[in-house]
Amino acid sequence: MDKRQLKIGYIMDGVGLGYTSWRHPNMPSDAGENIDFYEMEAKMAETGKFDLLFITDTSHIGPENMPQHLSTFEGISILSALSMVTKHIGLGATIATSFADPFTVARQMASLDKISNGRAAWNAITSFNGSMANNFSRSQLSRADLYPMQKEFLEIVEGLWDSYEDDAFIRDKRSGIFLDPSKMHPINYRGHYFSVDGPLPISRSPQGRPVIIQVGTSEAFMNVAAHHAEAVMMGDAVELGYAKRFIQILKEKVKAAERSPNNLLAARIVHAIVGKTESDAIRKVDELERLLPPYYRMPKTRFIGSAEQVAEVIEEWYNAGAMDLMLLRQEHPEGLHDFIKYVVPILQEKEIFRKEYESNTLRGNLGLPYPKNRYSI
Repeated sequence: MDKRQLKIGYIMDGVGLGYTSWRHPNMPSDAGENIDFYEMEAKMAETGKFDLLFITDTSHIGPENMPQHLSTFEGISILSALSMVTKHIGLGATIATSFADPFTVARQMASLDKISNGRAAWNAITSFNGSMANNFSRSQLSRADLYPMQKEFLEIVEGLWDSYEDDAFIRDKRSGIFLDPSKMHPINYRGHYFSVDGPLPISRSPQGRPVIIQVGTSEAFMNVAAHHAEAVMMGDAVELGYAKRFIQILKEKVKAAERSPNNLLAARIVHAIVGKTESDAIRKVDELERLLPPYYRMPKTRFIGSAEQVAEVIEEWYNAGAMDLMLLRQEHPEGLHDFIKYVVPILQEKEIFRKEYESNTLRGNLGLPYPKNRYSI
């Protein structure tokens, strides 16, 4: 079997990552609430044959938060809008299991999946913060609740996504039969945190169900992710050696959970500033640093440099099996454009990134299998 090609996603941060990116003269200061800006970026990423648009989120803000969190669209809402102006690219929303309701999330994500014809992904994170908890009447929760609660949440959502078998809806006007009731399945889940009867009032999508992404590194996280995650996200500060060991351990747990390790993608956030040459990239870094407080400098990473330099580092991570899915995050307003113009052609020449989409669904493009309904014979 040929090795899966590199997959690339784009994290849509509105005015850009950090406290000062919004001050760049080429960045719209209202980008986080500017539908035209989101549409422009979405279409650009799809032109670059990216796999996924990704929305981060936070459940509590104050004046100390970065600007991209202070004024921004809610994830499901903006991704539903972007599904109408794109055709192939995936749509990833972040929703915390610590604060949301599993029935509502299952319905929201299934709806996004149907609206987009099978392109939805859910970043199922945990979160522990007293201020956040107070926004959702969850002040009684402790850190010890995070992963037991997430386990129940994921079990319920996955169960609800199997509410209907693929051929449950007959919709035959002549016979008057709309549904085969034998193929509708309530879950009747009773747990410590949630009790949900089901079923969900929406049929399955062309990709079966949304792709599940999770974030974390702890033992408790891995024990849950081994049963549910289809992509696991690592931050931009992770070193190559650590990433390789972490993914190896997690894939062993996936195998022990009787799942195929090939169906787990290693995802890494990449802060890339790319230039036609190295000096061009440094010029862009200087543009951003001039907006920072005195004596402060941006941390330098291996993903800052010429297109060839950045492509070589990406290839190194990819060949090491430490990055199946790269999630590009921009600080410079021209970051997405530059990456597509300069780096993508090199990755295509190296034959590690596609030239055309393989599928109309996110699973198809990520190389993930169609999940069989648990009730199907």
